[in-house]
Amino acid sequence: MKYTQLALAVSIAATGFNSLAKDNELEHIQIISHQTSLRTEAGSATLIDEATLEQFEYDDIHRILAQVPGVNIRQEDGYGLRPNIGFRGVTPERSKKITILEDGVLIGPSPYSAPAAYYFPLTTRMTAVEVFKGPAAIKYGPQTVAGTLNLVTRQVPDYSLGAIDLAIGSDGYQKAHGYYGDRVGDFGFLVEGVTLQADGFKELDGGGDTGFDKNDLLVKLDYKITGQQFDQRVELKLSYADELSDETYLGLTDADYAVSPYRRYAASQPANMDTKHTQVMFTHQLSGEELNLTTRIYRNDYERAWLKLNSLSNSTASLSDIIAFPEQFSQQYDVISGQRDSVVAGETNYFLNMGTNDRSYYSQGVQLDGNWQLPLFGLKHNVSFGLRFHQDEIERNHYVDTFAMTDGINTIVPDSRLNTTQNTESTDAWSVYIEDQMTIDNLTLGLGLRGEFMAMHYQNDSPEQANDWQQKNSQIWLPGVSGFYQLSENAGLLFGVHQGFVPSSPATAVKDGEDEFEKSVNYELGGRFNNGNTALEVVAFFNDYSNLTESCGQSNCGSQAQLDRSFSGGEVDVWGLETQFMHTYTLTETLDLPINFTYTYTDSEFKEAFFSEFIQWGHVNAGDSLPYLADHQASLNLAVRHQDWYVDMLVKYTSEMPETAGVSYEGFDLALAGKYVPARTVVDLAAGYDLANYGQVYVKLDNVFENDKLVSRRPYGARPSKPRTFTLGYKFSF
Repeated sequence: MKYTQLALAVSIAATGFNSLAKDNELEHIQIISHQTSLRTEAGSATLIDEATLEQFEYDDIHRILAQVPGVNIRQEDGYGLRPNIGFRGVTPERSKKITILEDGVLIGPSPYSAPAAYYFPLTTRMTAVEVFKGPAAIKYGPQTVAGTLNLVTRQVPDYSLGAIDLAIGSDGYQKAHGYYGDRVGDFGFLVEGVTLQADGFKELDGGGDTGFDKNDLLVKLDYKITGQQFDQRVELKLSYADELSDETYLGLTDADYAVSPYRRYAASQPANMDTKHTQVMFTHQLSGEELNLTTRIYRNDYERAWLKLNSLSNSTASLSDIIAFPEQFSQQYDVISGQRDSVVAGETNYFLNMGTNDRSYYSQGVQLDGNWQLPLFGLKHNVSFGLRFHQDEIERNHYVDTFAMTDGINTIVPDSRLNTTQNTESTDAWSVYIEDQMTIDNLTLGLGLRGEFMAMHYQNDSPEQANDWQQKNSQIWLPGVSGFYQLSENAGLLFGVHQGFVPSSPATAVKDGEDEFEKSVNYELGGRFNNGNTALEVVAFFNDYSNLTESCGQSNCGSQAQLDRSFSGGEVDVWGLETQFMHTYTLTETLDLPINFTYTYTDSEFKEAFFSEFIQWGHVNAGDSLPYLADHQASLNLAVRHQDWYVDMLVKYTSEMPETAGVSYEGFDLALAGKYVPARTVVDLAAGYDLANYGQVYVKLDNVFENDKLVSRRPYGARPSKPRTFTLGYKFSF
């Protein structure tokens, strides 16, 4: 019988991750088997394997991570086009405070200079997703406070192998996914392509699509060399992705949301995101009995242009204020909702300022990762080490076009373009790490150290602002200690402490001669049990921030005057508990009932009272909680597995979340003060039937009970998640 469980963890070492069995590689990442054995590595790590990813055929990384403890998410568009992911309480905004890798290499558009992840790989083509938290993530920077998310692409097969996956569904959803690979002697290749599209589930005033069209192409070529002492493999990876999405930041007033949660105002009619991403990566692997080395040379290029509503001309009120108080700003609201023309005789004219955030990015580098197993001083040592030189850059070329609302249609005013933001931020960064895992009887003790050395440059590219620039050099050392003590064949305790760090942007000013990084000391303590059929892991964590920082972006701020500015929140504590339980009940010889339950408790508090211009904070009192952080999250995955068919149900609960840190602010108009994102429970169903030699059919129903509670009011009004959607698909392997 074939069935899978959501794995609790993986061990990390050699080729960017562990490489214990060179004959069983998963591309650049070796995942150790622990279905029938106790894992003895320290640190929190979670694996979602290919079979688990195929259970629900999710395209949305938010839904994929629903079963991972310690992950906090703020949804935005319902499809997961622009993910907002955090671990252990860090802000989820644009996933900017976690390190995102694809095949062990930084994949964000500009991880040092501008880490907001407006590009995110298409998860449909991934064969594994890995999450590393705590000391387990110290090898993967630059962001080390929260952890690392690694996405694993398909490996070149050792024999002729291919598959197709076709699906249609609600709201014009269509998917076509196929791949084929083969090996001739020592030469292998893989070609994979995906196209996804949907008309969208929102109802746009005046008509029109609110969906997306995404395409992704991957090509891999590799060659294997077998030697007496070392085996080698070289690989060339080429990928291309593009996206056109009719997506907006503009939400709804609470009153309009209550009447029609899937409505979209007429002002957002022209909204559109246009992106292109390319990657070239060359990899060389050297594998031996005791020493493994992996060298990667990589280059990522990304371009995006997002046309969306920024503001209204002649209006003293921001979009946030207009949406929060439509009665007070009724004329502006009527223009946004298409009930009033921009030009009305004898009244104030309100034109729509539609901004296009045109940006181009690149990131490139050379990365060496190694693992050396050796006996020393009578102990077994597993030494991991790495060195990386990385360069990245963001070039902003933002401009605003004036649009006019006429008879409910939002149209451009010719020759109205005005350049706004023009600047460049770039970073040259060296990073190094070393970790020694020593085995002393029943104790596996890990001692690690990471170093980051950054040369950053900011330049205002506006001709009249040529003297607005900054050059700064920063460095930091990040130590960590972790351990696992094996109590028995099936049980053990884990612990760890490490220094966390998030780099500041090149434009962030140096204060008193020092760069004010976000820094924390992070602790974890827990235990795990695994007897082959039952697995349990419980981990408590505590993050002690000496300086919490936040930056204003369009997705989380909503204030044009604060865009790209950084703010300090001082000392903050975040703590919580992560639990996961898995067990498989055998009902008959051909029928199993696997269960997977996760629960996360998270709490936080600012340690000092202060006032911040950052609109998510404002007047903060000691003891206030961080915004967009749920106290309780739980998921339950129940499945019935037969050798010919399966039925899966996933139930995800998230408790309410505050929209701001404080409650009320005298003299400081904060539109979302005292408001909460309500608690919500979402149920997804999936089923499949094996047609033997004729493939497999599958169906799925997301959000079965159509829970339409809002998921956020950031940045401009209430936003819904995806409604009930139905998908029918067919897969065939050859």
